[in-house]
This record gives sequence, structure tokens and C-alpha cells, in this order.
Amino acid sequence: QVQLVESGGGLVQAGGSLRLSCAASGTIFSINAMGWYRQAPGQQRDLVARIRTGDSTNYADSVKGRFTISRDNAKNTVYLQMNSLKPEDTAVYYCHGEISQSQGGRLFTYSYWGQGTQVTVSS
Repeated sequence: QVQLVESGGGLVQAGGSLRLSCAASGTIFSINAMGWYRQAPGQQRDLVARIRTGDSTNYADSVKGRFTISRDNAKNTVYLQMNSLKPEDTAVYYCHGEISQSQGGRLFTYSYWGQGTQVTVSS
């Protein structure tokens, strides 16, 4: 089993910064990709940023130039540095991982989610 544990959410004023962290633990053979999604009340969960093996990244248009995703492979941890925050960034942020596990000599890739962390940006 794999767990994703997020930290770093909170309340910040518009224009401020926050850094989210997500650490993966458990039976991990490899991490193919990790990302951050967010969900505001009454809305669907949308991709914010994603980083793949080899450090290729993609971002939602609404956060390009303001958010940066990075990873520490040795710690199985992904970070989301959020700068110039806006009230519309307010949401629950979820960490997601595409993680491969070895079972019976074969590799299987599963999708895992963290429990979510609240980010609130006041105007």
C-alpha cells in the first residue's frame, strides 16, 4: 500500500506565497508521475501541475508563471511553490501519484490520492 501525505496549506493574503509538499511512502518500486489537483466548492477537480519521470512538467494555464512544481526523488516528495496567489486559487489541493509496485515479479501501476490540504487566499 502507498500513502501520500500533504502539508503546507493554509490562509494567505492575495499576492502571498505558499509551498505545498507531498510525501509518498509505502511499497514503491518507482514513481512515474506526481501532480497537484485542486477542487473548489461545487466545482470539479482540475489539474494544477504535474511532473513526470525525467522532470518534464505541465501546468494549467491559470497558474503558469506563478506556480512551480518540483520533486525530490530521494525523498519521494513533490513540491508546489505557489507565488502571487489570487483569491481564485482558493481550493482544496490534492496530491496525486502514478506509482508502480512490484507484485509477484510483475510491475503494476496504480493511481493514488492524498487527503487534500486547504488553501485559502483572502482578498
